[in-house]
Amino acid sequence: MRQLMSTAAVVALASTPALAAEGGNILLDTNLWVLLGFLIVIGILVKQNVGQVVVAAIFKRTMTIASQLNEARTLREDAQKLLADYQKRQRDAEAEAEGIIAQAKADAKAMAAEAKVKMEEQVARRTEAAHDRIARAEAQALAEVRAQTADLAIDAASGIIQARTDASAQKGLLDRAITDIRGKLN
Repeated sequence: MRQLMSTAAVVALASTPALAAEGGNILLDTNLWVLLGFLIVIGILVKQNVGQVVVAAIFKRTMTIASQLNEARTLREDAQKLLADYQKRQRDAEAEAEGIIAQAKADAKAMAAEAKVKMEEQVARRTEAAHDRIARAEAQALAEVRAQTADLAIDAASGIIQARTDASAQKGLLDRAITDIRGKLN
């Protein structure tokens, strides 16, 4: 700073003889007054230690910016950690979803196989029930045919017996034969 003031003084003194050679008044020269004002301001700034204040302010601002940069780095690292965590969670969720889908497909196949087995069992039961009904109907039809045949045989035997025997013997034989036949057929 002091060098700057001494340089300014040298320049002011060097310009004064040139002005005097021209025949002008040194006190009317505006350049001189501007230079003197500049030197006074610089002198006041040097005396008040403004340079140190400016340097201290710049240093303080530098420290604030450095602190903000460190905080920004920390926030960036935290954000990267969070991003990695969320990406891991997303991958885990996708894997879980794929597992659920695979399980659902397996369950669907198992249910389809179970339904097929149950349907086959139901068809088998219904087929067996139909066969049982048919067998019962056949047995019932056979029993009806036997009953009708027995009735016809009884009627025929009754007719033959009536034609060959007398009335009182016929009646006793007929009653006994009817009772025996009915007991054997039913």
